[in-house]
Amino acid sequence: MSRKRRLTGKLLVEPAAVATGDIAFNLIVFFLVCASAQPDSGRKQDLPRSEQTQQQEQKTQNIELVLTRTTATVNGSPVTIEQLPKTLAQAFKGKTRVEDKVVVVKSRPDTPYHLWIEATSIVQDLGGVITIQREEERTITVGN
Repeated sequence: MSRKRRLTGKLLVEPAAVATGDIAFNLIVFFLVCASAQPDSGRKQDLPRSEQTQQQEQKTQNIELVLTRTTATVNGSPVTIEQLPKTLAQAFKGKTRVEDKVVVVKSRPDTPYHLWIEATSIVQDLGGVITIQREEERTITVGN
């Protein structure tokens, strides 16, 4: 005969599995609220904006070549394709570094392909470095 043992009050009870998710969510919310309640404080400083001035200087150093269907402009002054080598040679005069000979080529969608090829070959033949600007980003700030 086997004897049956009776367990008196020694049952293992596990918490419901649903409660662990709720507890974890409440802990996350608690720590997020506590972390955002204290504003960062410290010594206020006005830092100089050196990057913007360097970018502005770099923009003024680059030569801008704009090609359209009928015209070409170098730094805003119109030139013909025959005058382009002389004008670019004058712009490159005194510039020895490759970084100083950067030419930003902008072209409209209706610019003929042969004109673009001819202008960029002139720039390369004179030792210039061609960069292409396809679209210009603008930031528009709307007032209150």
